[in-house]
Amino acid sequence: MTLIDLEPEATQWSQLKHSRPRVESHSKVTGRAEYIHNLALPGMLHAKILRSTVAHGRIVSIDADAAKALEGVHSVVTSQEILGVIPEPYFGPAFHDQPILAIDKVHYVGEPVAVVLARDPYIAEEALHLIQVEYEELPAVFNEVEAATSNVFVHDALKPAGTFPDLKHLAGKKETNVALDFHVRHGDVSKAFAQADHVFEHTFRTQQVMHTPLEPMVSLAELKEGGITIHTASQSPSFVRLEVARLLGWPESRVRVRTALLGGGFGAKLYVKLEALAAALSLISRLPVRVALTMEEQFYTITKHATTFRIKSAVSKEGRITGRECEVWWNGGAFADIGPRVTQKSGFTAAGPYDIDNVSIDSYQIYTNLPPAGAFRGFGITQMVWAYESQADIIARELGIDPVEFRRINLLRDGRPHATSTVMKDAALVQSLDCLAQRMDWDKPFDHGTGAIRRGRGIGIGYKALVAPTTSMAIVNLSADGSCFVHAGTVDMGQGSDTVLAMIAAEVLGLDPAVVRVIHPDTDVTPYDMATLGSRSTFHMGHAVRLAAEDALQKMQALAQELGMDPDEKPDAAKLLVKRYGMQAGNIIGTGGFIPDYVSPDKQTGQSPNITPNWMVGATGVEVEVDTETGQFRIVRLENVGDLGTPLNPAIVETQLSGAAIMQLGAALYEEMDFDDQGQLRNASFAEYKIPGIHDVPRHIHTEIVDSYQHNGPFGAKGVGETGCYGVASAVAAAIEDAVGVRLTSLPMKYETLCRALHPSAPHLNPETP
Repeated sequence: MTLIDLEPEATQWSQLKHSRPRVESHSKVTGRAEYIHNLALPGMLHAKILRSTVAHGRIVSIDADAAKALEGVHSVVTSQEILGVIPEPYFGPAFHDQPILAIDKVHYVGEPVAVVLARDPYIAEEALHLIQVEYEELPAVFNEVEAATSNVFVHDALKPAGTFPDLKHLAGKKETNVALDFHVRHGDVSKAFAQADHVFEHTFRTQQVMHTPLEPMVSLAELKEGGITIHTASQSPSFVRLEVARLLGWPESRVRVRTALLGGGFGAKLYVKLEALAAALSLISRLPVRVALTMEEQFYTITKHATTFRIKSAVSKEGRITGRECEVWWNGGAFADIGPRVTQKSGFTAAGPYDIDNVSIDSYQIYTNLPPAGAFRGFGITQMVWAYESQADIIARELGIDPVEFRRINLLRDGRPHATSTVMKDAALVQSLDCLAQRMDWDKPFDHGTGAIRRGRGIGIGYKALVAPTTSMAIVNLSADGSCFVHAGTVDMGQGSDTVLAMIAAEVLGLDPAVVRVIHPDTDVTPYDMATLGSRSTFHMGHAVRLAAEDALQKMQALAQELGMDPDEKPDAAKLLVKRYGMQAGNIIGTGGFIPDYVSPDKQTGQSPNITPNWMVGATGVEVEVDTETGQFRIVRLENVGDLGTPLNPAIVETQLSGAAIMQLGAALYEEMDFDDQGQLRNASFAEYKIPGIHDVPRHIHTEIVDSYQHNGPFGAKGVGETGCYGVASAVAAAIEDAVGVRLTSLPMKYETLCRALHPSAPHLNPETP
């Protein structure tokens, strides 16, 4: 592993820092882009899933005779058939807690119980209604705080997966719903509160939402001679191969996993979702099987964690935060998925990007009888920022300190230790705040309006630690006609990774990116990559591709020397290979692998001298208009500032920042999975589940990239896919309070909630008002 450390002014780049169109743009706009959703295999069966109708219950019986008798039905599969081909059919990246189909009991409404296979998907769908399942209902738990101490247990026992280095400490526990408890202890919190001039304590909540990728999840499995091939819309094909091979008891060489472009992912398509089921069904039927979810079914597959966050701060009269105590409960739903990693990696940022000498953090991943929660754009950071930035505004207002100035007083500077003891490096927190304040004209008078329409403004700043330790590998293959092929496991799901990886290879090799082709993930031909998640690809895979290209360059230089060519001449693969083989033949292959340094945190204190290789910083400012009569508000301006080190492709960076902000507007204002008291979801469709549309986008929306440099990043770069979403919700809440004096503490921020707060004595709005 080699890290570059080049100051930007000392480096002249020919391909990087220039905006280039995405390499897949033409195929997308012409409809020729490959998506797994459009794939059809000869003779394939369609799978339709029967799902649980109770939140927690034992399966008494399954009667599928009528479904099997329906003309056109190939077969009906339950866990009994699954157990016939996979004796231990449990999977998961943190715990092996999720069965391919429910075994003995169900854990949430929507859990897969049985599958109908048919040539015609509509016949399979019809047959689902003929299956009768009898349940013995059990008590259920839905709230994350209540579940933490409940004697109703979602799982009888837990088996840690032990796959990833950062999760190897997980231990199976009985009689608990706590999948992970993570703690940070720094300084003396009790003393800080005893000596504080002011103490502030608040509780903030976020809701469960869905990723809503417009290409629904889909996997196709087909048996091949000597193995199985899985075509899947996945963000983590390497993990899918590893996990499916483990389930089947096969070597990885018998499992091939390939993907294509994704029509959105946002964390929904990580790890194993449909692939294990597709593989099992293909083994049982001995035919190709397609498992494709409807949009509604995605709501029952994976979601974003709902959270309850209690935050208590000790503050001096000058506005300095001297101590902070955080308790965060993450609603993980019925299966852990990657929630324990979210609980740890985002949990240790709960105190915020502030220089606080005394910190106590308790972060808990809790099982409940709701649909599972896992990775979601921001990886838990948006829930943390919502709380600590909302409280920052409350403190500033209470002490009469300007919100920007309050943050300037408290922000971490480079060279200062984070609460985990990791020293901050290349985190442009102050620069981002100053840039945002300048863009917002913060120091100029602001017109709050008169009459029924009031105006307000607010800011929010957040940061995220890059997930570590994770591994990326790459191969660069140069052909004798000068073409270049980059083999990488990074999945392009709209973030433009194909383009930036081609640019990095071209930069090292002195090529035009147009001659570089990035091979989409196929575990038979692309090397290992942990996953496309958490804004890690530019940093991790960017380094791997850089190293592979440098390896190829060194091999070209060695070959030139061997052939007696001018050592000062720029290496040219085509010339070298033609001279070496006497014709257009041969290849020059470079390989590269990257895993950043990392020190596991202490299990009791969360302390680590190297908790992350870098920090991604984002700051958001908004202006709102509020109708004081109805509580309706609209965002009229949104400013987004991001620190991502070197912007390797500025145009793509800008769209990533604005796209993340708009997506977070949905979670802040509109989106909420609405469950009844039995755990039944009432709004699993776009007819009832609101996501932002074009008319919800502020009429003034701008992005700016902070002038910064990540010294351990590839060409000074780090990730950007999540940076624009951090401070959106808290900035909106601050702007609303600035306009009308009402502080909202739960998401989503609904018009009716604000209306009730503005008119507390109105009986038609508040039925309990006397």
